Amino acid sequence: MVSILILAAGESRRMRGRDKLAELVGGEPLLRRQALAALSLGEEVFVALPGPGHDRAQHISDLDVTPLIVPEAAEGMGGTLRGAVAQLPTCNAFLVVLADLPLIGADEMRRVMDLRRAAPDARIWRGTTEDGKPGHPILFDAEVRPEFDMLSGDKGGELILRSHPV
Repeated sequence: MVSILILAAGESRRMRGRDKLAELVGGEPLLRRQALAALSLGEEVFVALPGPGHDRAQHISDLDVTPLIVPEAAEGMGGTLRGAVAQLPTCNAFLVVLADLPLIGADEMRRVMDLRRAAPDARIWRGTTEDGKPGHPILFDAEVRPEFDMLSGDKGGELILRSHPV
């Protein structure tokens, strides 16, 4: 079983008061679009939100996703990852999807999940940009999960990625 974790707990600081995840992409709010793409893969989907009753919740309230309230998100990406991953159920692996990347959809998520079958001895599998640079989404084996407990600040999972060759 793979859990899909959509990170939607950031503050959208660069948007000058607007919420990027509420912006319409293909006629849908970006967060809803990403959740629908993840749901199409047939796995459990979890959405990290910054607090209870946050406006973003309205975009996914009728979908079969589990919202995760992540107060640690105020620290930055590291806090978000630490808090959200701690709330995931037991699973073989979890796919981390950044909600604010509109070019990542179901096909990109599926391709990264398929990498696990192609390279079963790896512990991390990740998408790449069109020019082959490491990108998103990123799939983590359950064995890596305890390493998320040490994350903090705004560095995200860089320490984990560096310690496991992809």
